Amino acid sequence: MKILWVSAHPEPKSLNAALRSDALAALRGARHEIRTSDLYEMRWNPVVTADDFAHDPSGRLLVGARSGQALAEGTLAPDILAEQRKLGWADAVIVQFPLWWYGMPAILKGWFDRVFVEGYGYGVRREDGSTRRYGEGTLAGKRAMTVVSFGGSADSAGPRGINGQMDEVLFPIHHGIFWYTGMSVLPPVLIDSADRLRAEHYPGVAARVIDRVSGLFTDAPLPFRSQNGGDYDERFVLREDRAPGVTGLRAHYADADSAAHGPEAEVPTRCAV
Repeated sequence: MKILWVSAHPEPKSLNAALRSDALAALRGARHEIRTSDLYEMRWNPVVTADDFAHDPSGRLLVGARSGQALAEGTLAPDILAEQRKLGWADAVIVQFPLWWYGMPAILKGWFDRVFVEGYGYGVRREDGSTRRYGEGTLAGKRAMTVVSFGGSADSAGPRGINGQMDEVLFPIHHGIFWYTGMSVLPPVLIDSADRLRAEHYPGVAARVIDRVSGLFTDAPLPFRSQNGGDYDERFVLREDRAPGVTGLRAHYADADSAAHGPEAEVPTRCAV
């Protein structure tokens, strides 16, 4: 299978870099084809500008509409087109990054901002006027996984941990980017206490990462609800008979229908730290 590995860490001698190297070696050994985007090594420009779309600066820049027009006209910036070609080639995408301030590094956010333009990552309509998103986006058929390191302990990122449960912390990426654009999302690979990892513990962490990425095409994805699968009404609000009593992020998992209900219900832990 074909895998695109996108990474965002500024230090080539980092824990992230070592784990990526070992995981890529294992994937290649399993006869997967690999392409990579090491954003810091590439000196990726994360800033959306009019130059991305060959836009005439004398006119107002409407980013969504102009990006879609540039996509249709073939006038997107060459670096954007190169990343879209990698995505188009791939059967699955692995995105690796350290968690900074509850989110991805700016350079990675800028990769999504610039590459997922209207008409490519979003904004595609069917003949009946409905929009392809949340399970039916333009990247449907691909799989996606995050590999995320963070400084907190596993307990602090658990269901009652002070840092918040990682399912919820990563929901904007898993649901709002990957699932929105149609990709099936695998549970994340989490490396806790990353800045305190002792050398003797590295082999076990590397083995766990390799095991998880090796299941990229066989493990069950997160059970997000599709937009047009009947769970939502015409306002895109969950129907009353779906997961009654469950609110917030946890309601958008299909297995919430059979899980414990009520305001105290927790999102099932799907992130093996």
